[in-house]
Amino acid sequence: MTKGKEFVIYSGSVFTLEWYFNPKGKSQAQEYYQGLEEGERRKVLFLFKRMGDVGKIMDETKFRNEGDKVFAFKPQPYRFLSFFVVGHKIIVTNAFHKKTDKLPAGEKGSALEAMSDYVKRTEGGTYYENDL
Repeated sequence: MTKGKEFVIYSGSVFTLEWYFNPKGKSQAQEYYQGLEEGERRKVLFLFKRMGDVGKIMDETKFRNEGDKVFAFKPQPYRFLSFFVVGHKIIVTNAFHKKTDKLPAGEKGSALEAMSDYVKRTEGGTYYENDL
């Protein structure tokens, strides 16, 4: 149950970006973001706002398709994984400090699990607090 959680990160003219919350109401990506220094949070928010307002980030060093419908916002040296959903939304699932050139399978797996859970819970009407 996610009652009282703030889902929306940024609502732009093209996309609304939201944090993913698991069934226990925890958002790993949001907690990671909040743990960053202010300057680092500003870099992340800049990318989120750019995507929300413009609808694309052409620079692959800042945003990239990681396959399997998973996308990565890439404010160096961090990664924020996400996916697109109907209704012009992007759901940000998990975040981590990049240490290798390749996307860690476990991080991508977490994003895919979150995507599956999000779809199941939204279709069942139990994801958003007003659905309860």
